Amino acid sequence: VPPSRLLVLIGQALKWQQHQGMLPPGTQFDVFRGTAAAKPDENDEFPTKSTHQIKFGKKSHAECAAFSPDGQYLVSGSIDGFVEVWDHETGKLRKDLKYQANEDLMMHEEAVLSLAWSKDSELLATADQGGKIKVWKVRTGQCARRFDKAHSQGITCLCFSRDSTQICSASYDATMRMHGLKSGKMLKEMRGHSSYINHCSYTTDGLRLVSAGSDGWVKVWDPKTAENLHSFRPNPAGAEIPVNCVCMLPKSDHILVCDRSSTAYVMTIQGQVVKTISSGKKTGGDFLSACVSRMGTWLYCIAEDQTMYVFSIRDSKLEHLVRIHDKEPIGLCQHPHRNLVATYADDCSLKLWRS
Repeated sequence: VPPSRLLVLIGQALKWQQHQGMLPPGTQFDVFRGTAAAKPDENDEFPTKSTHQIKFGKKSHAECAAFSPDGQYLVSGSIDGFVEVWDHETGKLRKDLKYQANEDLMMHEEAVLSLAWSKDSELLATADQGGKIKVWKVRTGQCARRFDKAHSQGITCLCFSRDSTQICSASYDATMRMHGLKSGKMLKEMRGHSSYINHCSYTTDGLRLVSAGSDGWVKVWDPKTAENLHSFRPNPAGAEIPVNCVCMLPKSDHILVCDRSSTAYVMTIQGQVVKTISSGKKTGGDFLSACVSRMGTWLYCIAEDQTMYVFSIRDSKLEHLVRIHDKEPIGLCQHPHRNLVATYADDCSLKLWRS
């Protein structure tokens, strides 16, 4: 077959995808990766305006959401058990995925509380209220692995190891566990928290795990030995304030700790406070979750007053306030290449915000 025939066929296929709205006009397409080449935004700017709103059913809302590391997909897990893949450019369900076009969605029998992507954006791990984990191939919607009894209670957070061979899960049962994708077995268990674990994350180098608990402790672990290396409470008084999440700062050894107060902390992995970032609001403005902008310039904190607070991490100044939802926000996530943030709340909506 002459090579020109193949180029004509590829060209026709891309035209058809554009016609169907799967490829925005003018988009460059990477034939070898089978995806549109995402052009990153040059500057790290904070979002100020809502561009799209995804509405869930009256009795449903997103409990978790995350962009894929390649920036192609936005996935949400909802209280009714559905796992849905969205187009963040249009705010619509991705119908180029055959299983979604056929309304054969990825799903759990119980509320989906957490999800995580593998580094290559091929696998998606989702976990539910009953302590079950499923691992999906996103392109096909096929369930590649199940851990039916990963925990005895709901799973609050998931993260893949750097080589994507293991999944770490944190739970309401106050434990963290490592699961092998090949073996389908639990490999390690980490105990030390006395209450719910709200968040877990690998450090940037992938050598340590950090957990955040409702008991007010942040703990640092060696994932190979399950040994607890450091434990600290971020607030200066050492009070038992639940820690919502721990974010890794890009190009830095520091971590960002957000607890249920109007203050967040930049800390070393050993527990030393480097910087304090506060909204100054005494009551009614406690932070519920946080994330760091893709280049580490901004800190986005969502609070119980339905507001997103934008801070400059360099000088700890409050730069901007955005009213984001009509009811209490649940979480947020940052796009890996764009100045784009997704927020979701109890008001049955997921909103996309751009700079």
